Amino acid sequence: MKNIKNLITAVFLLLVVAAQAQTEAYVREHYDKKEVKIKMRDGVMLHTTIYSPKDKSQEYPILMMRTPYSCAPYGEENFKGRIGPNQFMVEEGNIFVQQDVRGRWNSEGVYDNMRAYIPNKKGKQVDEASDTYDTIDWLVKNVDNNNGNVGTWGISYPGFYATYSLLSEHPALKAVSPQACISDFFFDDFHHNGAFLESYWRAISLFGYMKDEPVTKPWYAFPDLPSQDQYQFFLDAGPLTNLDAYYKEDNVFWQQIKDHPNYDEFWRSRGIIQHLNDIKPAVMVVGGLFDAEDLYGPFNTYRKIEETSDNYNILVYGPWSHGDWARSSERQAIGNVYFGDNLSRDFQQNYETVFFNHFLKNDGEGTIDFPEASMYDSGSREWDSYAQWPPKAAETKSFYLGADQKLTENAIADYANAFVSDPSKPVPYSEDIKMVFTPRKYMTDDQRFAARRPDVLVYETEVLDEDMTITGEILAKLKVATTGTAADWVVKVIDVYPNDAKDYPETQKYLKMGNYHMMVRSEVMRGRFRESFRAPKAFEPNQKTEVDLTLQGVNHTFLKGHKVQIQIQSTWFPLIDRNPQTFVPNIYKASAEDFQKQTHTVFGDSEIQFNVLK
Repeated sequence: MKNIKNLITAVFLLLVVAAQAQTEAYVREHYDKKEVKIKMRDGVMLHTTIYSPKDKSQEYPILMMRTPYSCAPYGEENFKGRIGPNQFMVEEGNIFVQQDVRGRWNSEGVYDNMRAYIPNKKGKQVDEASDTYDTIDWLVKNVDNNNGNVGTWGISYPGFYATYSLLSEHPALKAVSPQACISDFFFDDFHHNGAFLESYWRAISLFGYMKDEPVTKPWYAFPDLPSQDQYQFFLDAGPLTNLDAYYKEDNVFWQQIKDHPNYDEFWRSRGIIQHLNDIKPAVMVVGGLFDAEDLYGPFNTYRKIEETSDNYNILVYGPWSHGDWARSSERQAIGNVYFGDNLSRDFQQNYETVFFNHFLKNDGEGTIDFPEASMYDSGSREWDSYAQWPPKAAETKSFYLGADQKLTENAIADYANAFVSDPSKPVPYSEDIKMVFTPRKYMTDDQRFAARRPDVLVYETEVLDEDMTITGEILAKLKVATTGTAADWVVKVIDVYPNDAKDYPETQKYLKMGNYHMMVRSEVMRGRFRESFRAPKAFEPNQKTEVDLTLQGVNHTFLKGHKVQIQIQSTWFPLIDRNPQTFVPNIYKASAEDFQKQTHTVFGDSEIQFNVLK
């Protein structure tokens, strides 16, 4: 059996390599490649790669992606297969531009992670907005056969630069698509509501090491870890301070994370959302409902633009993990759960290509037949079109954490449920034994393993006798107490499948979809930040305390025959780091003695608010 699996894997890899080679051959046959250094207003030169159609009989728009992840392969004789947002746009013909941002790879300058925006810049002051402006200005004046219209796009960190381009205010910039866009590192990727995502710790290598000159090969290295068991590795490592053995002082980002445990000016200044006012270009924000890395960014980028601007601004969210919409998989599945066929292809052809063509090739003339929000229903497996997001037709419905593991519609104020939280034996976030670079699959993982632990509280409805669709954000208004002075609170919303649910081809062999506990949405609140992310506050032992927690938007139908379940826990390891449960000024500097077992209590008048479609 092992040999058969190895053979299947080898065949798959060969097919991937063959497809990449075929794509590279297409680009080489139809495009010319040019590498240039574009001078910024302060004299710094940024490496820029330009792919232009060989067919010079017409003019083309420019589509640009700025990235910290490299424009490789370097050298005008070396072509890459993926040069634009999707293959449809490559085959149609566009001018595609990729640029190494300031201080990264083959560009000059000093890199600043999530560089702060400078309003009202003077003289030679620079930020990513000015670099974008200077680049666009050079391109429209110097690249042959361009039609004067520019679009930007990017996924994840390049999505942040796409959002940033909106602040450049260059008149040629007409269409922007921030996708899985980072917006604030205190709420995206490395932190969730102040809790450090230890599962992203290895990715700090990418952003923390500086370089002195342009390079075309990696100047950083990932830590060489002695284990393939992520849970055990971080548990054995102990307090976060012990991870200094892997990242020394030359890793600037690790030092910044440790030195700024609260939402201080360092983090606030690097957020981009607060600057999104009076936006002019057309915007299509794209995200994945099961994106473990960047849920906060796309939702809040769209919302802020919608609140402050009068431009064309739409939202698309599918049942994707991080960047799935840019891939070519026929079957769309997250972990064990299958959602549909050709969803990424259809997005690329019917949304992304149409959006950019409308504003860049047709100058935005006429109409474009897109709803305000295109949201995939991850329960009913179909697309929904909404005139606004969140939908106006939804009404608030509250559930309470009742006795006998019941999720009820009536609060029981004098009821309480307690559990012991032991930092030395934290609740895993996944059953899988592996070392991941960044987590993904857990977003739809089966939660039965957690439901059967004594340090996880479970509340669920009776079997539903009709469908129930929830949309938008979920608000958990917890009433809690602890015997300690610090605690994390994790809330998970789960769709419990009926016993006769059929397995998917993607379902792991040791699992069954019958009674599958599919995680629909989850989030953590580091309790010290319950009142303010800027000013942490200890709990008073044994005192009933309110902790509110917002879970990012969903669009999910709990089908008839399913159940709605809520799980409450205080450890979620090593997705997030362990809370000492003793209040300390800085958890990154906590000692082993600070980590103490405590008893946590959740009261029956704790409320979970859903927005339910009428």
